[in-house]
Amino acid sequence: MNVRQLELFYYVALHKGVSQASRALGKEQPTLSKQINDLEDYLRTRLYHRRPFKLTDRGEILFRAIEPFFRGLQRLEQQVKGGDSLRVGASPIVLLHHLPAVEKEVRREFPNLHLVLREANQPQLVQWLESREIDLAITLLPRDLPQKVFAKPLLELALVLLVPKEHPLTGAGELWRQPEVQASLICLTPDEIVCREFQEKLRRMGVDWRPRVEVGSLNLIEHYVLEGDGIGLSVRVPGMPVPPRLRMLPLPGFPTLKLAMLWRDDQDRLLRAFREQAEAQARRVSKDPPEILPAERAAPGTPLLTRS
Repeated sequence: MNVRQLELFYYVALHKGVSQASRALGKEQPTLSKQINDLEDYLRTRLYHRRPFKLTDRGEILFRAIEPFFRGLQRLEQQVKGGDSLRVGASPIVLLHHLPAVEKEVRREFPNLHLVLREANQPQLVQWLESREIDLAITLLPRDLPQKVFAKPLLELALVLLVPKEHPLTGAGELWRQPEVQASLICLTPDEIVCREFQEKLRRMGVDWRPRVEVGSLNLIEHYVLEGDGIGLSVRVPGMPVPPRLRMLPLPGFPTLKLAMLWRDDQDRLLRAFREQAEAQARRVSKDPPEILPAERAAPGTPLLTRS
């Protein structure tokens, strides 16, 4: 079998389609399709169904056989060069304020660490983890975990509203007592769990307050609140000071969220060391130790949640 064709098939299976794989690899879709077609012709079998994408039984056999090798190529390259590689994805706040301390401690044990940091919000981070584009995600714990993904909560985050210091609003309850909330709401995109939890609670309260400004990060929410564009929906991160020109209004009765680590490979020594230091950092910024989910007491190597 042509090794290059096998590698391309690996990425097609990983990204669940030729068009998605071509974008990820930066290759022309017709060229990629021809390579896969040639591989199928050589093997005399169909490897996947096109629409909707789904590996055939024989495609699954092939993918399971080649996946460990191609997945480990980047790590193998760093090891041969005399170092260790780890790809971590997180929100801008985590990358700026918490990971530097974690990296410093991990480098004591792995001085030649090659660390790749990628910035994104929760939906993108989960997608990268599923497609094995990152080794570890630090993000809000999703309601449903992808298949064979481990999770460890780090911090409890409360939902809050952000207003400028001079804003007349003294509490969120003043908004709910209005016949109709007039203020503009600034929040993350609707696919973010922050927005979903907030809107579900409002529906149960009988309050209709839809966002007028949607942004891609919590930092942008702070910026637009300071610009006077409305009231921001954010989270209170332990150890993080309130921006000097803003006030945080608590949202009593609203659900809290969990900042968690998500990963797939539970046997990797470097990944385990990084997780341990991330937990230690979480304990430093929070008075209470992180909650341990019941499923985490399962035998080592058992995912927190799997789907059949």
